[in-house]
Amino acid sequence: MANLVSVERASLALGTAQVLDELSLGVGGGDRIGVVGRNGGGKTTLLRVIAGARELDSGRVARAGGASVAMLAQDDALDPTSTVRQAVVGGRPEHVWAGDGRIRDVLAGLLGGVEAPAVGGLDAVVGPMSGGERRRIALAGLLVADPDLLLLDEPTNHLDIEGVAWLADHLVQHRSRPDHALVAVTHDRWFLDAVATLTWEVADGRVNAFEGGYAAYVLARAERDRLAAVTAERRDNLLRKELAWLRRGAPARTSKPRFRVEAASALIADEPPARDTVELVRFATTRLGKDVVDLLDATVELGGRTILDRATWRLAPGERTGVVGVNGSGKSTLLRAVAGEVPLAAGKRKVGVTVRLAYLSQEVRELEPYAGWRVIEAVEDVRTHIQLGGKEVSASQLAKRLGFSGGRQQTRVGDLSGGERRRLQLLRLLMGEPNVLLLDEPTNDLDIETLTSLEDILDGWAGTLLVVSHDRYLLERVCDRQVALLGDGGLLDLPGGVEQYLELRRQALQTAGPPLPASTGDGDPPDQGRAGPTAAEAREARKELARVERQLSRLAEREERVHAAMVEAATDHERVLALNAQLRELVEERETLELAWLEAAEIVG
Repeated sequence: MANLVSVERASLALGTAQVLDELSLGVGGGDRIGVVGRNGGGKTTLLRVIAGARELDSGRVARAGGASVAMLAQDDALDPTSTVRQAVVGGRPEHVWAGDGRIRDVLAGLLGGVEAPAVGGLDAVVGPMSGGERRRIALAGLLVADPDLLLLDEPTNHLDIEGVAWLADHLVQHRSRPDHALVAVTHDRWFLDAVATLTWEVADGRVNAFEGGYAAYVLARAERDRLAAVTAERRDNLLRKELAWLRRGAPARTSKPRFRVEAASALIADEPPARDTVELVRFATTRLGKDVVDLLDATVELGGRTILDRATWRLAPGERTGVVGVNGSGKSTLLRAVAGEVPLAAGKRKVGVTVRLAYLSQEVRELEPYAGWRVIEAVEDVRTHIQLGGKEVSASQLAKRLGFSGGRQQTRVGDLSGGERRRLQLLRLLMGEPNVLLLDEPTNDLDIETLTSLEDILDGWAGTLLVVSHDRYLLERVCDRQVALLGDGGLLDLPGGVEQYLELRRQALQTAGPPLPASTGDGDPPDQGRAGPTAAEAREARKELARVERQLSRLAEREERVHAAMVEAATDHERVLALNAQLRELVEERETLELAWLEAAEIVG
């Protein structure tokens, strides 16, 4: 398709840094582009250049005639005196916007419905609202305006898991037309996989383009390194470890209509799992014993709301659990109750005698006394060396793994950005060698490279881990279990993970009935009153399962042969392109079969 915006030989220097260096690229109709790269690498600047909000030192930006462009910046520009109605639907008559299904979908997905109860109503004034509320209003206004080219800078900030899933679905539905396009800067890797058809990596003033979302980007980078004949030591880097996890990930991830991560099987065949769960649990049990932290018949209240109501929750040694729930459901309060910072209204908190607990809060105010210290001094103040993953690691080595290079380790704590302060506080907590680690939104303000390093460190950490996060990728990557706060005073175990949570939320919103019953056991989803299949339907579904499984088996063999042929023809560009077209057809066929399998399996139970 023709480009909506073209950037030609663009150069831009900010201070001594060359942010763009003779860069040429285009955004075509139908493109959905995810932008990744290190913090400070120029992602936001690139977005502003495309939007026409940043002048270039040299080069030009050309826009197709009549193409409209709008950008969601990290700081909103809303008029504080306007109402929610004015900011979102503008001067449209109510009968016009209320009768538009797309606009109603935006209001429901971001603001709680046509009456916008989540932000106090459509006639509420924007000025006094929180940063998160204002950002959702600004995003809603852009989606309602529906420009030809939509530029989003960290659109998932201030959205919970449910909101991120809604936004991804909305963008895929409404940004796939040939006259529309999307460019989004984000560190949310699940969002990238769900939305992006192209990924731009911004580094050293240039942009490297990769087809597909995050999983495809990781695969392409790994394959690029392999074709460059990197050394065996290089092959042991974090990229291969990340790719190995993606390949072994949940079916919901590996069945996405993107590149099949199995295409890199030869590259990562000898890569062990991201973490040895059995060994970590064994080691954690040795360090912790059988008792960690138990909330027994506990009631947790905050501001007149009941977060937990006579619930029992026992954390096990080596348990790695993620906590999900809508914004305001009490996830942070629950973490503070486990940490002992919020007293129980009823019940008992029991702590094992060997527990050494560390808690990463969202505010990281704990660093305020160290504002005049240098980074390395603040880390070595806790300890100079620790044991991690069976090896001794120095404070400087661990700081480097979390993004503090040699020079940056000499920076004063008071001069650090928000993301750097969060990394530093996590470093200090890890240097204390805790055996119970509570993390409240640890991914805020972190770029993808730092997130990957953090996950690598947590892979080798032996202890009980409890994470509150809206980053679905992180939860699935570092946790073995998820639990949910659904607002009914209970804690629901989620054997089906985040996908089960989202389905429960959809059911609850559709029925608009009483809250879902809670469970602290194995927690099958509550019965919604649907009648089960008849015996005949079950027999047909079992036949369908058998048929589809046979077809999937044959299809897997065909895919394997195509992959082998692609490896053999790696230097024959035309042959690889032809084989890739065959592979895409096989992928589409397999995804259709997988959907049929899931539908039959749901009937069989």
